[in-house]
Amino acid sequence: MALIQQSDAALQASGGCAQPLTLLRERGQREVFCGLTSIVWLHRRMPDAFFLVVGSRTCAHLVQSAAGVMIFAEPRFGTAILGERDLAGLADANDELDRVVEQLLERRPEIRTLFLVGSCPSEVIKLDLANAAQRLSRRHLPRVRVVSYSGSGIETTFTQGEDNALAAMVPLLPHSEEESLLLVGTMADQVEDQLCRLFRQLGLSRVHTLPPRCSTDLPPVGPDTRILLCQPYLSATARALQGRGAQLVAAPYPLGVEGTTAWIQAAAGAFGLAANAVQPHLEAARQRGHQAVARYRDQLEGKRLFLLPDSQLEIPLARFLHQECGMVLQEVGTPYLDRLLMAAELAQLPTTTTISEGQHVDRQLERVRATRPDLVVCGLGLANPLEAEGMATKWSIELVFSPIQGYEQAGDLAELFARPLARRQRLHF
Repeated sequence: MALIQQSDAALQASGGCAQPLTLLRERGQREVFCGLTSIVWLHRRMPDAFFLVVGSRTCAHLVQSAAGVMIFAEPRFGTAILGERDLAGLADANDELDRVVEQLLERRPEIRTLFLVGSCPSEVIKLDLANAAQRLSRRHLPRVRVVSYSGSGIETTFTQGEDNALAAMVPLLPHSEEESLLLVGTMADQVEDQLCRLFRQLGLSRVHTLPPRCSTDLPPVGPDTRILLCQPYLSATARALQGRGAQLVAAPYPLGVEGTTAWIQAAAGAFGLAANAVQPHLEAARQRGHQAVARYRDQLEGKRLFLLPDSQLEIPLARFLHQECGMVLQEVGTPYLDRLLMAAELAQLPTTTTISEGQHVDRQLERVRATRPDLVVCGLGLANPLEAEGMATKWSIELVFSPIQGYEQAGDLAELFARPLARRQRLHF
């Protein structure tokens, strides 16, 4: 574990505080889901796509449990299970995979994009899914395009599954010289509709999304495309889009009223719109958001918050909960700190904030027990033990599945943190 006192050049350039934040770099035992979990929200986003995990029965149980799919449902994901013969090299795994894909496409003719999702077992036996995807695409185009990405949990946290999936789609995007705004990251359809409506009111008519609602309706990208990230964990996707010539808009993330305002203003500024011209269009939504958050501020203000690393949403959430709800930040953990994507968020955190990058579960739990925070945001595997020790917890994975971006959801986001505190208070009484 390394303790580093530093002030980012990127943070200072963005107008942030000159005083350094405290950064703990930790390496050790981790407690996170694997990237296969991201299939749960990606398959809902693109109804004409199918996600085929190439893995074990454990992979199949994980995804089905996370999605809550009943046995009689017809989901848009499945698992090509690697058996003992495949793992031992007694059978040609590529031939077996081709056979499973043929059966799947014959049974599900509505599939237009097939994602081959790598797992820990497929990576251990060095199954080349990239070549398999190219081979199967040649065979099934133009009806079905086959794309591959890694959802393995060996080196990644669960939200990076979406990052890998979107990065795999970037080479397929058509080229365009037209000026446009590209919203990158999966959001609930109703949230996306609300935000796109605000952009249209500002006169930004060419607004596209990645991932699209239809997997074959790929957004164009080019040198006049501005990238606005909706999720903070899309490092590989952002750099892949920049490699296609697109320009990244530096902005906080649309969590809470102030985060959403800064996010929209950053996009508007990238197209030459002045802040005083943008503000009147946002004022009504801002007022609604502030009123919704105010209902929970009394429950949250002054409460001590400890965020363990899990989803990479931790830093934007910490900014929202401190800035708009008055919570006191004891420690903000994140699995991976991308300073380029987090500069605007780091600039708004108090200088006394301790940020931990990476995970060493035992040491972090020792700090939790020593500080006894009012609320701990953590993964499912740590929540129940901490609850048994008398601490209120919030599952971080719930924040990925819930619609939390934008003005209309700001109150719902605050309520998600007020709810476990209210539950703990009732139990204590």
